[in-house]
Amino acid sequence: MNLPSNRTNTSEVETYNPKDHYNKMEVSIPMRDGIALHTTIYSPKDTSKEYPILMSRTPYSCRPYGSNEYKAKISPNKRMMKEGNIVVYQDVRGRWNSEGVYDNMRPYIPNKQEGEIDEASDTYDTIEWLINNVKNHNGKVGVWGISYPGFYSTYSLLDAHPALKAVSPQAPIGDFFFDDFHHNGAYLLSYWRATAVFGYMKDQPTKEAWYSFPELGTKDQYQFFLDAGPLSNLDQYYGADNVFWQQLKDHPNYDEFWQKRGIIQHLEDIKPAVMTVGGWFDAEDLYGPLNTYSHIEENSNNYNTLVMGPWSHGDWSKDSKRQAIGNVYFGDDISKFYQENIETRFFNHFLKGEGESSGLPEAYVFDTGKKEWATFDSWPPKNTVKETYSLQRGQRLGKMATREYSFQEFISDPKKPVPYSEDIKMVFTPRKYMTDDQRFAARRPDVLVFETEPLKEPLSLAGDIMAKLTVATTGTDADWVVKVIDVYPPDHKDYEETQAYLKMGNYHQMVRSEVLRGRFRNDFSQPEPFVPNKETKVNIKLQDVFHTFKKGHKLQVQVQSTMFPYIDINPQTYVENIFKAKEEDFKKQTHRVYNTSSIEFTVLKD
Repeated sequence: MNLPSNRTNTSEVETYNPKDHYNKMEVSIPMRDGIALHTTIYSPKDTSKEYPILMSRTPYSCRPYGSNEYKAKISPNKRMMKEGNIVVYQDVRGRWNSEGVYDNMRPYIPNKQEGEIDEASDTYDTIEWLINNVKNHNGKVGVWGISYPGFYSTYSLLDAHPALKAVSPQAPIGDFFFDDFHHNGAYLLSYWRATAVFGYMKDQPTKEAWYSFPELGTKDQYQFFLDAGPLSNLDQYYGADNVFWQQLKDHPNYDEFWQKRGIIQHLEDIKPAVMTVGGWFDAEDLYGPLNTYSHIEENSNNYNTLVMGPWSHGDWSKDSKRQAIGNVYFGDDISKFYQENIETRFFNHFLKGEGESSGLPEAYVFDTGKKEWATFDSWPPKNTVKETYSLQRGQRLGKMATREYSFQEFISDPKKPVPYSEDIKMVFTPRKYMTDDQRFAARRPDVLVFETEPLKEPLSLAGDIMAKLTVATTGTDADWVVKVIDVYPPDHKDYEETQAYLKMGNYHQMVRSEVLRGRFRNDFSQPEPFVPNKETKVNIKLQDVFHTFKKGHKLQVQVQSTMFPYIDINPQTYVENIFKAKEEDFKKQTHRVYNTSSIEFTVLKD
């Protein structure tokens, strides 16, 4: 979720100034219900040829405002900016300089009656106006956006305008109960400060921010939320005027409010070409891109391709020479390669007619273990098998299933939750933690560890992961967190990016993690308590990976119950609504994981 930023890339300004090559026009485009949306149009000064229209719709402002004020970079990337396109940015309904009322993840209305609107109709009406009022276009429109603008990109596919030919949802939000603010029903506390951005409404167009972030008095995020205690104590920072905070509190389950805001289920019979882009280490939106691609693939007959790289949120749009996430380096010019050889090729083929085909595979994906690109005719690849590893006693992770009746247990104390990282900062959402060293967690008594021997042959995972736990708790509620970790050999060399206090020898790189709020183990809409001390099945789907565990590395699985303050603290006593839990509801409990538990990997075969 790219939050508003005033930062500009000065190197781009120095090497290529859009003001020298583009004219800028600001207009208010009327929608079918009379509401006007602020729209900025950059048109190439060279009018000797026609150009496609490239559009990005955003809730984060299409600043800078003013016909003489220009963005430092327009278009999805610098190459496309230099080649020339008519580039359009728009403030969505109810945000910044546009009129209307904002609705966070506005629900789609499939069969609209007269007077009904949604983001699909606003996109259609905008394209219709542009086609009829902008000069020098070639009649073809493309849409792109990252994060929330990625959601609006996906939305453009619904009831698509005939001129819309190519769409690239990038890190798109797919469903707020599984992206961003929740993961499998657990509230992502790291997003709490971002509630200011989405919760405060405005009653008229504005070029200045109408919201402000709460003053916390500390940079220690872990301690702040630990001292704050129950979520109900955070009401002192957000009152009734913060609409989204009230919605979060009023809808703790996957009820109709959240269900109708999901967009994945509507992606059927899609016509425009689609290139969905995501990062394997995107802490914000990983569910969205993977499920956007797969649902379109299953329910449409259009051109549909997936790109997944070794990126955190939005890294593919940057100009970094060295691509690294936290302490782990993946290679040079990876984003540049994507921009010039994948993104530009996609749009230029469908919008400018370049090449007999796009030249792109069905799936362009990066192996984060081998650190190289691979292409496949489908995702997940067809040549995969499911392999099951059992969580055995003695901290062993093995392919041989165990029939023994045993368990490991740990005490989960809400007053001493497991941190999500050793390096916690006051940020909207962490990024580097997605590859962070997990040795600190492995050495805690409230984290269970299961590990293979050093691998004799490489092991390539390519697809989703399913943890099939058998658990019990002395309480009536619990969260369950599963992490998949690549343990490096003792002699692994450091990278330039490796933090000074760390060594990459024996580094425990997190490859994937996921949480399930235990009350939702059977149904996200119908929470239910645990029966104390009763063995219970809990299945947790972890999002896809493409990662090769090299020879000599070890595959490790960690199981825990807190991951703070990335995820809020479960009281471990069942209450109807955790947002309204009281201090006395939070209890120390003992959790068991039985050795009949297993984890199922999707393994790539030669």
